Parts: sequence; C-alpha cells; structure tokens
Amino acid sequence: MKALSLRSDYALDVLSGDKTIEYRSWPTKYRGDLLICATAHKIPKTIPGHALVVVRLKDVKKLGDHQYAWQLDHLRAIEPFPVKGRQRLFNVDDSLIKYHPEVDDENNPSEEVIKAFAQKYLIPIRY
Repeated sequence: MKALSLRSDYALDVLSGDKTIEYRSWPTKYRGDLLICATAHKIPKTIPGHALVVVRLKDVKKLGDHQYAWQLDHLRAIEPFPVKGRQRLFNVDDSLIKYHPEVDDENNPSEEVIKAFAQKYLIPIRY
C-alpha cells in the first residue's frame, strides 16, 4: 500500500478525524488508499514511528506555487505497527496492515468502541 509520513501529532489528528486535508509542496497523481505513518520524531502524547490509519486520498487541489491540498476521507483504523517513514510516497507491505473494522468512519463508531480501541492499541504505545 502507498504510505505517507506525517509528524506524529498530525498523524493522530488524521486518526481522530480532525485532519482531513494534508498540505504538501508537491502533487501526486495517485488516488486511493493511503497508509498514514507517524514520523520517528518524538512529540509527547503521540505514537512516533508507527503506521496508524488508512485513509483514502480522494483528490489533490493546487492552491498556489508549490502548495497543494491533499483531501483525505474514508478513515479506517488499524492496529498500529512500527514503520520507518520516508519522504514522499513509499510502499508498505499490505500483509502488515490489520484493520479494526469497528473503527471505520463509514460505520459511525460509538464513543465506547473508539475508547476501547484507544485503550487496547494506542495508549500502551504512546510516547
């Protein structure tokens, strides 16, 4: 799967659904599923160096010179796993991705389901 590295706090914002646009200085023709990975830079209360969520890269809009808005939707939570991020888009083996089907923005998960997911998968590995 194609993957993209973000600062660990921004990656968590994507996972929570609070960040649906990623600003980049470069475009891509790729559209489809995109694994969001947190960079290894340690920011308190984040999960550095892990793949966190799969989203769909719906579109890329040019905003100006070297300014592009990447539109993200269809969030699907995964069991986080360590990954070494890279610049630009990179590939991660699909077999490493284990979806958590109850935490999918199209299923409108309850607060209880989200909290249970966080307690089991996110809090134990948080920096």
